[in-house]
Amino acid sequence: MTEQQTSPLPGLTTAEAQQLQQQFGKNELVQEKQSNFLRKILQVVAEPMFLLLIGAAIIYFILGEPGDGAIMLLFVVVIISIEVIQEWKTDQTLKALKDLSAPRIKVFRDGLETEINSSDLVPGDLMLIAEGVKVPADGVVVKASTLRVDESSLTGESAAVWKVATEEADASSTEHWRSDYCYAGTLVTQGTGSILVEKIGLTTEYGEIGKAVMSAPETPTPLQQQTGKLVRLSAGIAAVLFILVGSVTYYNIPDHAFAARMTESILAGITLAMAMIPEEFPVVLTVFLSMGAWRLAKKHSLVRKLSSVETLGSVSVLCVDKTGTITMNQMKVQDTWSQTGDDKQLQMTMGMACELNAYDPMEKAMVTYCEEQEIPQKEIFGGELVKDYAFTDETKRMGHVWKKDNRISLAAKCSPEHILPLCALSPEQSRQAEDKIAAMSGQGLRVIAVGQMEIADESAIPATLAECRLDFCGLIGLADPPRESIKHDVEICTKAGIRVVMITGDNGITASAIAKQINMPNNDQIITGDELSQMSDAELREKVRDVSIFSRVIPAHKMRIIQAFKENGEIVAMTGDGVNDAPALKYADIGIAMGKRGSEVSREAADIILLDDNFSTIVDTIKDGRRIYDNIKKAVGYIFAIHIPIAGAALCAPLLGISPASLLLLPLHVVLLELVIDPTCSIVLERQPAEKDVMDRAPRDPKTKLLTLAMLGKSLLQGLAIFGASFGVYLMFLRQAPAEAAVARSMGLTVIFLANIFLVQVNSSDSELAFKSFGRSVKDKVLLGVNLATLAGLAAILYTPLNDVLKMKPLTLQQILLAAGIAFASVYWYEIVKGIRMFSRAGNDVVHGEEG
Repeated sequence: MTEQQTSPLPGLTTAEAQQLQQQFGKNELVQEKQSNFLRKILQVVAEPMFLLLIGAAIIYFILGEPGDGAIMLLFVVVIISIEVIQEWKTDQTLKALKDLSAPRIKVFRDGLETEINSSDLVPGDLMLIAEGVKVPADGVVVKASTLRVDESSLTGESAAVWKVATEEADASSTEHWRSDYCYAGTLVTQGTGSILVEKIGLTTEYGEIGKAVMSAPETPTPLQQQTGKLVRLSAGIAAVLFILVGSVTYYNIPDHAFAARMTESILAGITLAMAMIPEEFPVVLTVFLSMGAWRLAKKHSLVRKLSSVETLGSVSVLCVDKTGTITMNQMKVQDTWSQTGDDKQLQMTMGMACELNAYDPMEKAMVTYCEEQEIPQKEIFGGELVKDYAFTDETKRMGHVWKKDNRISLAAKCSPEHILPLCALSPEQSRQAEDKIAAMSGQGLRVIAVGQMEIADESAIPATLAECRLDFCGLIGLADPPRESIKHDVEICTKAGIRVVMITGDNGITASAIAKQINMPNNDQIITGDELSQMSDAELREKVRDVSIFSRVIPAHKMRIIQAFKENGEIVAMTGDGVNDAPALKYADIGIAMGKRGSEVSREAADIILLDDNFSTIVDTIKDGRRIYDNIKKAVGYIFAIHIPIAGAALCAPLLGISPASLLLLPLHVVLLELVIDPTCSIVLERQPAEKDVMDRAPRDPKTKLLTLAMLGKSLLQGLAIFGASFGVYLMFLRQAPAEAAVARSMGLTVIFLANIFLVQVNSSDSELAFKSFGRSVKDKVLLGVNLATLAGLAAILYTPLNDVLKMKPLTLQQILLAAGIAFASVYWYEIVKGIRMFSRAGNDVVHGEEG
């Protein structure tokens, strides 16, 4: 932390700020709810699965088997602990993401300029605001430099308001909205200022208005709705089968007393219901999206809304700025042309037309170029700045009037089409200038025209640049080379079915030249901002099907461009950095704000903040979004597949008339299997790398169901194969030795445990055979740890005193090898099918390639 500038007031000390925050609280409209550990536990216990578990434990106690009941409750505590810890980790991840994306503001603390979260502002803080900042609190203007604020969000007045320091304000004014005061929720459109904070949070004008709408209900995403439907459907089926299995079990044990028959039948029904309800679905969705967002943040892509992770895989059009996103945003003056031959005059006028403290990369390049030509800043800006003609979307010009040594000079610059009409040029001079503009633009240079005018006295200074009659000085050609990786990134997007669309304020010829350098499709078709303004919405919809370059556009045009793409059925991601980009970012399916050069308002409107302003990061983000969605599908398919043998065993054993004491699965065993399934799907599958062809596919249709018929068919076949293997070996051993039901149960459960390990390996990739990914899996310490923990758990329930509690028996080496072989065969048959499919697909690609 370094001192940036002097302050008109000392500001607060850190200790004072902490004390004031304890007194006034956070600067938030809605106070963050403190996470209650007990509430989390109660929420988990209220889930159907855990109510069933507790019910089963109570029945064990009623049956006079307190040991089984105690073990059941112990398992309940373990699983609840896992769920609560997982939820706590998710909350911590989301909190970290929220802290990263929180709006920030510069303040003076301990006499130094520093940046803090706006929620940490307190009354008495001295905050610094500048163009593009959304004011986070109410306060008095202590210092103002051409400070202009848009207060339309509060007052409804569209015109921005000039602000002055409090000592310059009209003390007699009785207006409610003061000129020496800034209000939370308003937007700085020009200049800078120092504000002494007076009100925060709900005490601000904005907070008073917002009290009536403290919190809006959150609408579930399509993915959340789909998983909710799946869980409800499974629960409905489980309820029906609960009654069926309970009734069958009741009539299958006529020799028992009524109470015993009822409890045994309820226990059998509970076992099936527990096996049928895939309560992992909501966990998978939350964990995968939040962890995915956290991984993206570490790759310089900050996801502000988790639902956007789901949308990333569907992006079909990517609208990006040229400067800073496609190019390096490192402008350099590469060529100059003086019509009069006076290069020094051209350079001096160019510098005088720049801002005193240049922020724009183009202006920085111009000032640097002047210094390289031995024209120091003190010579350029040595006079008195008499008038400033600010650049606006309407005028598209900027300039300054300087007074030095009793000489008044006007220097102006902007794109040639807005300067040349103000200059007195002969037809020959105009043709010469146009030829030079075309030549510079054809080299991919951004062309800026420079003009100047001598003024007799201050009373003759024109009110606007449009009233001026300028002397044309010449042209400046600036180069901003494409990023090194951009050509490769555009190629990846094209293969992935994603159209890259360039939207720029630059000249169309320059934009086209850059597009050709990076091999962007449709690089010779351009729509200018003026042409766009003349088009109807229907015409624009047709044009955007082929056009991928929009030049000389203003932020207002971006909304129309995005709307046209969306009405054509495209899913649009758009980048932006300016204040006026915010509506378009909000309207796009995925709004991507620039983290380095973007305004605070654009960041708040965006779904994703690009921390490094790099196009490659956008491509990586889309790729990771596709990976996350793929892994969610893998996890859902895995959960369905592994629940089929569990549910099948719980259903078929009672229907076959097997006595309750000899069933393959009791509630204890279902709980045991859930302990294996939860970490497998939420830890192992979430970490799986992207498929090799993830960026060779067309974008996903957002209407596609999470569980397709093909995916359901695959899960059913895999699950039925494991069920046939586990239940078959159980029946075989049970019939060979009816008195040794514990051995039969141990064999069946061992097959399911081992098949689970193989199932994860087989389902971890859709485009790679398991034996090829085995080496990677061995190096994955997390996957290796989960598999070893599963094997250790299996060994513990077979060869420790736990086996007696779980009504199991130790298996011989021969039996273990038999179970392993059966488990392997029950899963790896799918590898043969996958291999045949991959071989067939590869053969088709070769044939089509030869034909092509």
